[in-house]
Amino acid sequence: MRNVEIEGHAEAVDVRIEGGRIAEIGARLTGTADVDGRGGALLPGLHDHHIHLAALAAEAASVRVGPTDVPDRTAFAAALVGGPPGEWVRAVGYHESVAGELDRWALDALAPDRPVRVQHRTGALWVWNSAALRSAGMDGDGRFWREDERLRGRVPPVRLDLEGVGRRAGALGVTGFTNADPHPASGLVPLLSVLPQRLLVMGVDDPVKLILDDPTLPTPSQLADRIREIRPRPVAVHCVTRVQLLVTLLALDEVAPADGDRIEHGSVIPAETIPWLRRLGVTVVTQPHFPAERAAAYAADVDADDRPHLYRCRSLTEADVPLAAGTDAPYGTADPWAVMRAATEREDGERLRPRAALRLFTGEARHPARTRRLAVGSEADLCLLRVPLREALRTLTGELVRATYVSGRRIGPA
Repeated sequence: MRNVEIEGHAEAVDVRIEGGRIAEIGARLTGTADVDGRGGALLPGLHDHHIHLAALAAEAASVRVGPTDVPDRTAFAAALVGGPPGEWVRAVGYHESVAGELDRWALDALAPDRPVRVQHRTGALWVWNSAALRSAGMDGDGRFWREDERLRGRVPPVRLDLEGVGRRAGALGVTGFTNADPHPASGLVPLLSVLPQRLLVMGVDDPVKLILDDPTLPTPSQLADRIREIRPRPVAVHCVTRVQLLVTLLALDEVAPADGDRIEHGSVIPAETIPWLRRLGVTVVTQPHFPAERAAAYAADVDADDRPHLYRCRSLTEADVPLAAGTDAPYGTADPWAVMRAATEREDGERLRPRAALRLFTGEARHPARTRRLAVGSEADLCLLRVPLREALRTLTGELVRATYVSGRRIGPA
């Protein structure tokens, strides 16, 4: 690869790759004539530090019923009755602003004649209608909170378009994923092996993900005991409320943090906890696009006292709290460049500069806030842009990605 811009080099350079690693960087190198970078920036490939790959791949066989897809009850009902009669309908992205709280009877009123299952936007709740319950030999109100493992064998197989997921991510410069399911299904790792990107699967690899829910919240000591059982492995604790974060910080104080511990989401981080986070040294893996994507819902659903503390970015970086990001797709956009743009367009005092936004996705898989650098000996997981970095930072768009490489092998764009 020749004529590329690499951070830390004053002039355009050539890059020679051997055995999946960068073997040499310099001017007018031999054996680099295969790709002319035309002065475009060569970056470490992007890593999505929090994503749900199987759920994202299942979207191809699903109906989207979020507020931007079906604005009201009538449109929601129409979305549930399309397709061949009798086949199961898998609907995703639902929020109560569309048609209120759902249970089996609410769904029966909209789609009584075919099995329907609707996933809430959070991914934590499934609601089934009566036809679906009968088909699976089940009863109850049709509401299943964090019961994916129980439901997995009771529904028809869903076609997973993992090839499409990998192809689209490759076109955006993504060379790695951290799959953030709390309980990865048996066989998930072989299933995901079709992806051309590098893969870290929480629970199988480090860290181990822990889910907290307010109705079943452990005490700090109980959570500390759970973390002790997992040690010496690091943990990634799902924190989407103020109380969940406080319990987690108290537990980590009791048990002592480990290298690689993470806070997932950090949806609500009160200002007084920021020095605490810094002292513990845990990384926050956040979603700075959610305040924009979910603005209307947050305005209606989030307590006014919590709104100033949503998905902090700038205040964390200024306090030297390790920070990275994940798309949380399919529960948010799968485009990391859109997440970066959202981070630079915040109007709540949490706006990041473009370079800082880019760093949210260029960290190491196991240490997301530790930025990877292109140097001799580093893995050739690369994102080649069409323009120099300074120009790319003005727009932060995936359309600028010219080529993506994993171990020196091109994976996109097509």
